[in-house]
Amino acid sequence: MQTFDVIVIGGGPGGYVAAIRAAQLGMKTALVEKDNLGGICLNWGCIPTKALLRSAEIYHLMQDAESYGLSASNIQFDIKKVVDRSRKVSEQLSAGIGHLMKKNKVTVIKGHAKLLGQKKVAVEGATKETLTAPHIIIATGARPRIFPGLEPDRELIWTSKEAMIPETMPEKLLVVGSGAIGVEFASFYATMGAEVTIVEIQDRILPVEDEEISKIASKNFEKQGIKIHVGTTVKSFKKTKTSVTALLDHNGKTSEITVDRVIVATGVVGNTEHLGLEATKVKVEKNQILTNEWCETAEPGVYAIGDVAGAPWLAHKASHEAIICVEKIKKVPHIHPLKKENIPGCTYSIPQIASVGLTEKAAKEKGFKIKVGRFPFIGNGKAIALGAADGLVKTIFDEKTGELLGAHMIGAEVTELIQGFVVGKTLETTELELMHTVFPHPTLSEMMHESVLDAYGKALHF
Repeated sequence: MQTFDVIVIGGGPGGYVAAIRAAQLGMKTALVEKDNLGGICLNWGCIPTKALLRSAEIYHLMQDAESYGLSASNIQFDIKKVVDRSRKVSEQLSAGIGHLMKKNKVTVIKGHAKLLGQKKVAVEGATKETLTAPHIIIATGARPRIFPGLEPDRELIWTSKEAMIPETMPEKLLVVGSGAIGVEFASFYATMGAEVTIVEIQDRILPVEDEEISKIASKNFEKQGIKIHVGTTVKSFKKTKTSVTALLDHNGKTSEITVDRVIVATGVVGNTEHLGLEATKVKVEKNQILTNEWCETAEPGVYAIGDVAGAPWLAHKASHEAIICVEKIKKVPHIHPLKKENIPGCTYSIPQIASVGLTEKAAKEKGFKIKVGRFPFIGNGKAIALGAADGLVKTIFDEKTGELLGAHMIGAEVTELIQGFVVGKTLETTELELMHTVFPHPTLSEMMHESVLDAYGKALHF
């Protein structure tokens, strides 16, 4: 039996960060991972999809070369090479995490971990062994949510994993679900020339985003040729050898759509099974391990972080929880619980979408009297110079205190810009600090300043 100070189960962006931080704080640490280091995010999620979307973005720009005074002809792509580049990016980063484990002297054990109770963990891999530690961190992530009748066959009906490694480009594609994952795949395939249809059960796409941003996104996607059906349910699939026919229901009215491939992107569920949780007091609700603000479960010495501990299902949330969890174990001073309202969300479609904090509707529902500022990309010199003058920056403030309640953006590079507002929220900024901040010219970030000014009737360039 090997003895450690901390055992981390799962090597994704929550698990490997927890292992590194624990080792930095002088704790003898083991990381158990049954697959490749980096988890879903690095191997089959965040990173490879961004590599695919980068190829799509360049392809999109090349097709519009003449508007920049350039000439390009016979523009084509090789989907196998596009996918190969994406896979190589993931492999490079996974190898880098292995290096970090060695650098920080973390013991990496490949295999499936199961809690035995009494601070013990059984690992079954190439060999069987038992580990023990006073602190066990569960970071097993999540998997795609599958509804009865919509089960993927991995050939014609894909999960996000199969959608990342297409052997050929489908001519017609149905995307079920319009959260960040669904929209990103819809954007990629549409940009690469597929005829894409999105079906969303809610009354609008990107339902967690601000309603105004969702509407702008919908118009942009439809302009690109993406067909959108909201308030619509997929009832069933009927397959042939080469196609899938989906039965759709909109307010009791049924219709059919036949496509080459389907991507099911209907959310995720936590990986809580086969972990031996029944041998502990850990509570699970709807495939989510229940924790307090310090990531502690109902079982003393057992913690849960990241996707397995619930929404938002974001890599950066998992990594931040990892730091909080480990530093609380080590009793590092000045730790703060995670404020979920300060976690940014990003969608890397064309156009990009990013947000932090309360939507306009949520702010009103919470009883705030608000001031709302807006600034369109068309009023920004850098956006026009980039040929990306379509978009909006929206800010929401508490009228009484000036607190920044939320920021919502759509347009070029907003997934980078949003961090400015995230820092502002973390520092508990008011409109005055943002108004008095000098933004460099010419930059897209000037729109952030103008949006704040607009909330108080002081916008200068629109």
